[in-house]
Amino acid sequence: MHILFIGDIIGKAGRQALQGILEKVIANYKIEFVIANGENAAGGIGITPPIALEILHQGVHVLTSGNHIWAKKEILPFLNEEPRILRPANYPPNVPGRGSGIFHSSNGQKVGILNLEGRVFMKHLDCPFRIGEGEIEKMHKEIPIIIVDFHAEATSEKMAMGWFLNGKVSAVLGTHTHVQTSDERILDGGTAYITDVGMTGPLDSVIGIRKEIALERLLTQIPWKFDVAKEEIELQGVVIDVDSKTGKAKDIKRIRIPLHN
Repeated sequence: MHILFIGDIIGKAGRQALQGILEKVIANYKIEFVIANGENAAGGIGITPPIALEILHQGVHVLTSGNHIWAKKEILPFLNEEPRILRPANYPPNVPGRGSGIFHSSNGQKVGILNLEGRVFMKHLDCPFRIGEGEIEKMHKEIPIIIVDFHAEATSEKMAMGWFLNGKVSAVLGTHTHVQTSDERILDGGTAYITDVGMTGPLDSVIGIRKEIALERLLTQIPWKFDVAKEEIELQGVVIDVDSKTGKAKDIKRIRIPLHN
């Protein structure tokens, strides 16, 4: 099975990348299941119900997220209504939404998706390792293929999660930092790993935000409003080849595709 994971979608520019590139990527790589991190798809921070549905209607099977999922308050009831959008599983009990789910690919194969958030330089959440292990045990009763979006800041914490879940899941894919790393590999237990899958949005920016705004925030320490850049738009992510019977990853490939290539 060929699975596409799309790096953090940033604002309108990121959505334009999906509109212009996703269909070709699905055809070229024979993709059967598409996951995208959408927590910054609305104006560079957060996501709204209409934007979530827009992305899902373009061929994305599941939207994952992270610490910015709560930025747009109108998304809160939607998280309970729409099973195809996930928030990290290690948030406190009774918060809106769900952190994992089992979904069907375009050919009917079941795929488990687990969303977790790191704690190093992030919020003081429940332990992603412990929560993740419990969620995976439950999903393994039904399916062999499990993909983990680990939304975290520290490279060390992401790598630790990769080794912790090695052999237990098909892939541990890092998100949040918006800079694609070149350390993709198949761990010895058959788990695909990359520290960060990258960003889908404008490269002429500071992780998606207009350079001028980012510099003003850093130089003045005044929290100027985020403004998404518009130039050098690119879709970034990874394509994973997974054995449908065992759930073991056979290959992981980084992709970077410019809009209007």
